[in-house]
Amino acid sequence: MSVGKTATAPQVREDGRTQGLLSDDAGPSWQSRCINGLLRLLPIKKQTASAAAVQEHVRRLALRPAPYGPTGLGRGVEVTLKNVAGWPVYYTAPSANPDVGHYVVFLHGGGYINEIVRAHWRFIGDLTRNAGVRCVVPIYPLAPGATAKDVVPAMGDLLRKLLEDAAPAKVTVIGNSAGAGLGLATAQWLRDAGSRQPDRLVLISPALDAALSQPEHMAIAARDPMQAIPGILEAARLYAGDLDVAHPYVSPLNGDFRGLAPMIVFSGTLDLLYPDSIELAAKARAAGVPIELHLRQGQPHNYAVLPTPEGRQARATILRVAAQGLS
Repeated sequence: MSVGKTATAPQVREDGRTQGLLSDDAGPSWQSRCINGLLRLLPIKKQTASAAAVQEHVRRLALRPAPYGPTGLGRGVEVTLKNVAGWPVYYTAPSANPDVGHYVVFLHGGGYINEIVRAHWRFIGDLTRNAGVRCVVPIYPLAPGATAKDVVPAMGDLLRKLLEDAAPAKVTVIGNSAGAGLGLATAQWLRDAGSRQPDRLVLISPALDAALSQPEHMAIAARDPMQAIPGILEAARLYAGDLDVAHPYVSPLNGDFRGLAPMIVFSGTLDLLYPDSIELAAKARAAGVPIELHLRQGQPHNYAVLPTPEGRQARATILRVAAQGLS
């Protein structure tokens, strides 16, 4: 098993360009290497290979929307559904103690064009059951039907109300990929609206710069087994709508970091988005925001939810943080 330490913000250069890896990260486990090989054999990367591929995918989804209901939660989890400001919002709780525990707001990934999937729900079930938390899962509308200028403020209103009602319980926001970017943008919106912050942001392979503006992105894209730049840029364009893709609602890396909640970030060096997590750590540190960056060698996008030793280590950290509501 490869055991890597945490790369924390003080170990990241002021320019945010270094990898921030510690010397005892011995590289990916054999399980991770097998997963990476399998990912390269699957047609996943074709989905973002071109703008046309994304446009065709969105067209098909418009004709036949994907389901979003809970599936794969497992035993011991209660689920309720509410309509909040026109959005379906699912609430999960441990069956044994449904009225106690801290809260997790889970924001799913999918490039702002894809619905929540079974793997997300399995993770939510794991959080609910093993961390003993109550999860709030907004089914936010997708691009191009909904865009950042509407989604971010609406998510902010939803989170603000939860933060007002949840006390004294803690609230942790966990997002993966696009959901992590939405979580950070929402935290910035809350700060600007004068609302209190969640107790912690947990960002898994966050999508932070929709323009993919760093020079490293192109080189890393050739090694990334899951993502390609043209499709990511097109999905970002659809989500941006009337906004410039550099707007902090779309690219929260460009926003103000002062006064934000403490963050824990998970990324891997096979993820073409990982340079943005390095930049995030540098900017957060410069603004006085506590941040931990768990950057693992040879790990792909969303490695923290994969069935590998590295994924299990990441999930153990996430479950601990969620259970304790650390602030």
